[in-house]
Amino acid sequence: MDNIIRGESIMIGVDDISTAILALDADAQVTVRGETFDDIEWIDKNPNNITWAQIQAKQAELTAAYNNQEYKRNRKKEYPSWRDQLDKIYHDGIDAWKADIKAIKDKYPKP
Repeated sequence: MDNIIRGESIMIGVDDISTAILALDADAQVTVRGETFDDIEWIDKNPNNITWAQIQAKQAELTAAYNNQEYKRNRKKEYPSWRDQLDKIYHDGIDAWKADIKAIKDKYPKP
């Protein structure tokens, strides 16, 4: 399947070629048909001369940034809704709520 990109983000994955190209040049116009530089058709003729090395470096950077935020995604899944958190504070007090939140934060610490 082709990814046709014309200056708008298609978030297929942080390591996706098209995502990396758009991170390097938000106005890039390309068609990506595979996983190599030869699989990229530069509709706009690549005016910024983006290289394969730049794409690979940006893919690695985006992947690292995504992976470094895993703790946030895990915490978000486990946090109770705001409604439940406020209910906890109302019925059990702020210290009980803090203990519940701390348990989740301890389970998924920042890197």
